[in-house]
Amino acid sequence: MSETFSGSRGLTLEQPLLFEQDSPGLTAVDLPEPAAFEDRLGGLARTTPPGLPGLSEPQVVRHYTRLSQKNFGIDSVFYPLGSCTMKHNPRLNERMARLPGFGDIHPFQPESTVQGALELIDTCAHWLKTLTGLPAIAMSPAAGAHGELCGLMAIRAALEDRGQPRKRVLVPESAHGTNPASAAACGYEVEAIPANARGRVDLGALKDRLDGEVAAFMLTNPNTCGLFEDEILDIAQAVHEAGAFFYCDGANFNAIVGRVRVADLGIDAMHINLHKTFSTPHGGGGPGAGPTVLSAELAPFAPLPMVVERNGRFHLIEHAAEAGDAKPFGRLKGYHGQFGVMVRALAYMMSMGSDGLRQASADAVLNANYLMARLKDVLTPSFEGPCMHEALFDDRFLKDTGVTTLDFAKALIDEGFHPMTMYFPLVVHGALLIEPTETESRQTLDQFIGSVRGLAAQAKAGAAESFKAAPRFTPRRRLDETTAARSPVLRWAAE
Repeated sequence: MSETFSGSRGLTLEQPLLFEQDSPGLTAVDLPEPAAFEDRLGGLARTTPPGLPGLSEPQVVRHYTRLSQKNFGIDSVFYPLGSCTMKHNPRLNERMARLPGFGDIHPFQPESTVQGALELIDTCAHWLKTLTGLPAIAMSPAAGAHGELCGLMAIRAALEDRGQPRKRVLVPESAHGTNPASAAACGYEVEAIPANARGRVDLGALKDRLDGEVAAFMLTNPNTCGLFEDEILDIAQAVHEAGAFFYCDGANFNAIVGRVRVADLGIDAMHINLHKTFSTPHGGGGPGAGPTVLSAELAPFAPLPMVVERNGRFHLIEHAAEAGDAKPFGRLKGYHGQFGVMVRALAYMMSMGSDGLRQASADAVLNANYLMARLKDVLTPSFEGPCMHEALFDDRFLKDTGVTTLDFAKALIDEGFHPMTMYFPLVVHGALLIEPTETESRQTLDQFIGSVRGLAAQAKAGAAESFKAAPRFTPRRRLDETTAARSPVLRWAAE
């Protein structure tokens, strides 16, 4: 018998929504009637119930425990999502972030009571500047795209200070979508630069577009095809000769940290995803942090707030009048940045050391190339040669099978793996982008490789209908993901 009376299958439990379990008047806590009090709501008191379900404590605990068991996370399985660096987060980092002196403080506390926290921000900033070779950093940006906006606003402020405001930002066609979005949000026109046949920026096309109206060129290195931009020094020279700034998207810094100083590549600004390269667990919208390192020319325009040390004490600069000769472009974020992520990042850097960081980036590249070597005979690599931290394939191996990239990814879920990134980068048709990170063992990679090879063989053997039915072993089957993303139902209502 394939079905059960309950709808559950073993520990894959079927249950109604909390709102469907509602029993009016039921509560997990009995509170006494409040004493007489003065109504100070000015006529704004609620006149109808808040719409929350009546539930017992066991109902609530079981509901959220079951939901947690349905989560797909790095703590339970291999998570090879390309361009995301979903690597293991050492538990030491979590212990540090939960220390009372870090976890229980408030941003409105007096400086004298948070000297340790300010010192931690300053120390984390020091090591990020050391790793990149750039002299200044803004610690407050909340995540990658926020860091991009920070770098571009510093560039705009520097150009305006020169008396040379410019109109355009150049972005590779393969870039993360946040790059053109950040440039547009900063008021710039965006122009795409094509890739060459090797999957890298077409240097000739870039030089043809560089003129006195270009404010910046934004490049991801390694790029979103998992390849190192081997003409980057020529790119930097061309950008600077045009009087523009060179911005680097640091989303893939994990592939080169400890081995390449971005300052030596001619880069003027780069955001760093602490939640990727420096191991804070992320996904589902957070948490994240995107500190942005800046060159000497951009340093005066770094945003508020800033942490400075004077006579052995740490101070938080909140206002431009306190910034001395600096010319901060303004403030990007309330408070001081994503402090808990900074704690984890510093714990990671200090526990790894320079040799550990170098090994981590090397292992990330090694793992990706191991996947490439073991899969290139059954999948179709998009570009020739070795890759960096992620391996990019396309859907040519599925030609005439009736199986799509999406079908293949859904079948991987039944195998117990999170699918790789699909259909990105957009410059590759039917892209399958796999990033194993450095924290996965060869045994785990071999299990994944075995499943991928098996699925590829099934697809080529004519098992298209089986792929169309996947995933079969999840609580829910295929959903209309496009409609769910564009028109989410955010509020439950009884029919």
